Amino acid sequence: MAELMPLLLFVAVGTVLLLGYPVALSLGGTALVFAYLGELLGLFDHAFIEALPNRIYGVMTNETLIAVPLFVFMGVMLERSRVAESLLDTMAQLFGPLRGGLGISVTVVGMLLAASTGIVGATVVTMGLLSLPTMLKRHYAPSVAAGTICASGTLGQIIPPSIVLVLLGDVLSAAYQQAQLDTGIFSPDTVSVGDLFIGALIPGLLLVSAYIGYMIGVAVFRPWAVPAIPAPERPPRDWRFWLRVVKVLLPPLGLIVAVLGSILYGIATPTEAASVGAVGALLLAAAQGQLNLQTLTAVVRQTTLVTSMVFLIFIGAAVFSLVFRGFGGDEVVTDFLTGLPGGVVGAVALVMLVMFLLGFILDFIEITFVVVPIVGPVLLAMGLDPVWLGVMIAINLQTSFLTPPFGFSLFYLRGVAPAAVTTPQIYRGVLPFIALQLLMLGALALFPGLATWLPDRVYS
Repeated sequence: MAELMPLLLFVAVGTVLLLGYPVALSLGGTALVFAYLGELLGLFDHAFIEALPNRIYGVMTNETLIAVPLFVFMGVMLERSRVAESLLDTMAQLFGPLRGGLGISVTVVGMLLAASTGIVGATVVTMGLLSLPTMLKRHYAPSVAAGTICASGTLGQIIPPSIVLVLLGDVLSAAYQQAQLDTGIFSPDTVSVGDLFIGALIPGLLLVSAYIGYMIGVAVFRPWAVPAIPAPERPPRDWRFWLRVVKVLLPPLGLIVAVLGSILYGIATPTEAASVGAVGALLLAAAQGQLNLQTLTAVVRQTTLVTSMVFLIFIGAAVFSLVFRGFGGDEVVTDFLTGLPGGVVGAVALVMLVMFLLGFILDFIEITFVVVPIVGPVLLAMGLDPVWLGVMIAINLQTSFLTPPFGFSLFYLRGVAPAAVTTPQIYRGVLPFIALQLLMLGALALFPGLATWLPDRVYS
């Protein structure tokens, strides 16, 4: 009976989530019910629950997690300051004369917004509202337009500074230290959020290049699906045009360089860089003439809501984790993964598959806080590089969020797309991008240096 309790706890949480209850309350509430039943049956020691105040205090005093509200503030402020709208309009005029130019513009802007905000839902919704009507008006195939917007919006998963990478880096750091302690290393190495940021740069840029390459391929083999903007509708390429391009592109690029550059050169920690980004977003909003009391109030309120949700899930996940360990769940997972055929390859493949499927029903926050602390120490004790594992998880979840019929990005776009764009068209449009994502996962599996080379170079 005791061996079944961890599995029953997982099934119960999944069932409660499918019934529509809030994630944080589902995790914490279900775990507490199981803890009570376990104690009645003599299968659970309440001392595990007594450790909860220390867990919560650890969250409150974790300086790395201060980056979460700061990056959320930066993203929401950039969304409200119409930076995305200016970027899309200018990039469309820049690449519009080319077949597939609007698609390339959306991809580039998606990359810039991802590097500026790190919030997938906000990026997909913003780009869906701003660029989808324009692409349809220019006679783009609805499937191509929808697929490009969904895929570009999910770049916020992997392009730093990503909220996903901040949370994942903090959880993996604890898992890495635990893995080393379990193997008898009592002065463990550490892995930081900055390591994960740097490790995700090359895979993220490769994905952007692959997306652009796909648009070029569509322009060559299906030119009717991605027509160019007609010559009479193009603005003259005079000095005023190029001045506008510079004025629109320079501020967000400068913000990205300030945030990522300060981390890469060791000038600032990710938390300090997040504060630079928040102040930079305020300055951009002021430069756009969008900074007023009404905007600031809305941004602060939205930041508070998102941050509260993240930390409430963190507390619920902490309760779940303690109860899961109290039933010996970590030992069950360790025995199961280490006993799989194929050794470490089989273990990684199964964990990635489970995370991919969980991505259909759980957001990245729940998966990061619930699943990674359970499987992370086991996989890292097998000798895996924590940066490589973190980047693999991020790209895997990014792929899951794109995959029909349950991908979160598809729901985000469906919510703002006009009725003329059907759900099957959205599904067809994302299939080529899913294939590119899977190729990127395969390349990372075969060549781990894609994620580990740059951090080694920077820190050496």
